[in-house]
Amino acid sequence: MKKILFATTMFIALVVSTLSALAEAVLLNENVPDRYVVKRGDTLWDISGVFLQDPWMWPEIWHANQQIENPHLIYPGDSITLVYIDGVPQLMVNRSRDLKLSPEIKSLDHAEAISALPLDMIDNFLSKNRVTDDATLRGAPYVLGGKERRILMGMEDDFYARGDFSDNRLNYGIYRRGDPYLDPKTGELLGIRAVDVGAAKVKAVKDDIATLGVSRASGEIRIQDRLLLSEERTLASTFYPRAPETKIKASVLNVEDGVRNAGALDVVAINRGDREGLQAGDTLAIYKRGDITKDRIANQRVRLPDERIGLLMVFYTYEKMSFGLVMEADRQIDIGDLLTNP
Repeated sequence: MKKILFATTMFIALVVSTLSALAEAVLLNENVPDRYVVKRGDTLWDISGVFLQDPWMWPEIWHANQQIENPHLIYPGDSITLVYIDGVPQLMVNRSRDLKLSPEIKSLDHAEAISALPLDMIDNFLSKNRVTDDATLRGAPYVLGGKERRILMGMEDDFYARGDFSDNRLNYGIYRRGDPYLDPKTGELLGIRAVDVGAAKVKAVKDDIATLGVSRASGEIRIQDRLLLSEERTLASTFYPRAPETKIKASVLNVEDGVRNAGALDVVAINRGDREGLQAGDTLAIYKRGDITKDRIANQRVRLPDERIGLLMVFYTYEKMSFGLVMEADRQIDIGDLLTNP
């Protein structure tokens, strides 16, 4: 009996300790509302920012609702209610629709649900950017030139390309070799940026030379540009910001669109990927490295503590690197800024 009582007491203490830790970990905003009605155009990130100081902790405080299989499927008109269960803040979804339980259940179109993030921005980025390697580029078909010996081609022009077209694929993306992504510490080649310049469709093939017609052009198509088959790169509609499962120490490699500084909702490349355990949805804190200053009393140069300046969510990973969307930024984000678990 004593053993049972002791075990029961320890279990209760563990539960109380766990609940207390969760309550301390989840920090609510000041003047947080008891209820929020979802509007068209909202995202889960927007809504979580209404309630939480750390929006990426949104999944931690969902309260299971038996009537709602997936609380992340939220629709305009639904209300989010803040309640406390055993002293721990919880968020509940209340549907704005009356679901008729008999003789049939009214269905809700998932396409109408609000998104976790502004995914249209990410989709637009992925359609224009690609990371590849030397072997892929060297082995890809390349542009020989246009008809009438033209060296520059544009929309609706025909051109010739040489390479392996034996797979009988008709549609190709046209890319130009861009700058390499190099690890700032080790110098390791993490990938090569393939710059999108257009798309083309095969009209005829003879031996290893194909005639293609330009179906899309974002710039002038030049001799030596490479033809790559389209990647299947679709974003899951149900990934949500969360803390990484592994310890991550990374840095900003590059700010996309050819600029050196980034702000909120800009895309950056980072020097960690699949091999380090990063996944789409992982959220990282952004830090500005502390300045070096002189301690005049000790007559030493010391580095000040790193300063947290923002939050980034990884949305697409490669083996050695990833792309992330800056969700919050208190200051401008520069190449070389540090990234770690939030």
